Amino acid sequence: MSQHRSLRASSTLGAKRNVLKRYERVQVLKNAGQWKEGDRVTGLRKTKPPV
Repeated sequence: MSQHRSLRASSTLGAKRNVLKRYERVQVLKNAGQWKEGDRVTGLRKTKPPV
């Protein structure tokens, strides 16, 4: 019996996420020089996921 598509592991789906976790957004902003240590982590600007 096969497994329903929605129940498969996320690694086998291979879909690109279009929403980043907060720590990922901070990392993207750090790399762009728009966030430094001590800045607030709430209310971050929108970022595009890295390709």
